[in-house]
Amino acid sequence: MNPYTINKGINAPLVFKGLKAQYIAYLAVGLVVLLVLFAVAYMLGLSKYLCLGGALVLGGALFYGVFHYSGKYGQHGLMKATAYRQVPQSVRCRSRKPFLTLKDHT
Repeated sequence: MNPYTINKGINAPLVFKGLKAQYIAYLAVGLVVLLVLFAVAYMLGLSKYLCLGGALVLGGALFYGVFHYSGKYGQHGLMKATAYRQVPQSVRCRSRKPFLTLKDHT
């Protein structure tokens, strides 16, 4: 009846192969950095098997870490956990001076 198609995933997070939202970018940046490290190590004269082995180990660790964080924290959970760790446990005021200089705005 309706000639227009409705996009029902308009507010859904971006998901690719199980990775959610910003974790796709984290994996892409990590792979680019890994490629640059491999190229630099190879140009420095390290054995190609050593470079390849190191790239495979670091790449595996990168994939494991990114998929672990994506599954554990979800779309916004990592940012929330980071923000929560930055909140101080308590605020101490050892002087009344800052409060005495406040002006009443009522």
